[in-house]
Amino acid sequence: MRAKLALAACAALLICGTSLARDEAPKGYLPPGALDTAKILSPAPRPGEPRDEADRKTFLASRALKDTPRWALAQNDVDEKKILADFACALGFTPTPETTPRLTALLQKVRHDVRDAVNAPKDLYQRKRPYLVDDGPICVDKSVSLAMSPDYPSGHTTWGWTVGLILAEVDPQDATAILVRARAYGESRVVCGVHNASAVEAGRTNASAVVAALHGSKTFRDDLDAVRAEIAAARAGQAAGPRAQCDAEAALVARTPY
Repeated sequence: MRAKLALAACAALLICGTSLARDEAPKGYLPPGALDTAKILSPAPRPGEPRDEADRKTFLASRALKDTPRWALAQNDVDEKKILADFACALGFTPTPETTPRLTALLQKVRHDVRDAVNAPKDLYQRKRPYLVDDGPICVDKSVSLAMSPDYPSGHTTWGWTVGLILAEVDPQDATAILVRARAYGESRVVCGVHNASAVEAGRTNASAVVAALHGSKTFRDDLDAVRAEIAAARAGQAAGPRAQCDAEAALVARTPY
C-alpha cells in the first residue's frame, strides 16, 4: 500500500501530516515529474546487507532511550502541526500564520513537492519499519496505518530538513541553530523507533534535492525573498522563548543520540 505524505495547513499552527487523495492536482512549485528522487537516493538497504545490519543494531541500542528527555522530545516531534514551533528556540521567536503569513503560504505550497519526493521512493522500496523487524518499544501507537507506511525514506525527516534549509536561507544569522534543530527533528524518528537511521539519512538527501530543485523556480525565489523580509519584521515584534527551556533543548540536540 502506498504511503502518502502530505502536509496540510492546520488551524492550530501551520502544517500537519495527512493523506492526500491520489487524484488531487499538483499544487507545488515543481512541475509534475520534474524531480525523481527514487533515482537520486541510494537504494534502500536489503535484509542482510551491512547497512541493514547497522540499522538493526541502532534500533535495538536506541530502545534504551525510552522515557528519557530525548524520548520526550521525539514524541514532541511526531506532531508535524508544530513544525515551526519546534524551530522557535533556534529562530528566537515563534512563527504563526498570523505573524508570518507568507512563510505559511510558502510551506503550504512546498508540502506538495515534499510529498511527491517521499512517495515515489517509498513506493519503490517498500521497506519495513524497524519495529516490524525487531521487537522494541516505539514512542507512538503501533497502528495499522503506521505499519503499512514504508520506512525508506523518512517523510518526517524530508519535511523537517526541507523546512530547516528554507529557514536557514531566510534567517542566515541563525542558520547553525536552525539546522542543528532540523537534524535533531529527523533523528527523533530513530529515537522514536519508527524509522531506521538510513531512512533518516535518505530523508536529508531527499530534502536537499527538493530545495535545490525549488531554487530553479522563479516563483519560489520571489516568495522566498518576501519571506526573508517577513521573518525580520516578525522577529522585531516578538520576544524570545523561555531561556531555560531553550537551553534544555539545545543540550538535547547538540549531538546525535545514537
